Amino acid sequence: MTDHYHAVVWIDHHQARVLHFNLSDSDTEVIHPHNPKKNIHSHAFPRGSNHGAEDQNYLHEVAEAIANAKSVLISGPSNEKHELVKHIEHHDPSLMKIIAGVEALDHPTDKELLAHARKFFTAYDRMNVQK
Repeated sequence: MTDHYHAVVWIDHHQARVLHFNLSDSDTEVIHPHNPKKNIHSHAFPRGSNHGAEDQNYLHEVAEAIANAKSVLISGPSNEKHELVKHIEHHDPSLMKIIAGVEALDHPTDKELLAHARKFFTAYDRMNVQK
């Protein structure tokens, strides 16, 4: 994999797509949980929980996939993006400094995700110094 400055993660309970990119190219990695949730809104879990425990191994693999990036956008349609941030904050707080943003984003194609991330970082980089 080529070293790229930016990365974007799109994550839900079924997969995480991690794209490392620059202006001209990108590399994509897809990560799947070891124990995917079949029905995250099941009544089998305690009232108010909406779902079972997060797959910490899955979140750890995603965190490892972004560790070499200098700036990361985390996105997704549900709460899993926030669970990833909590996991990073608790288990690898040094990665918190590379998180540029967390955004709700429905199910984009890789091409749409990359276009969105490039647009995000064009604005973000104008306001922040790259190190």
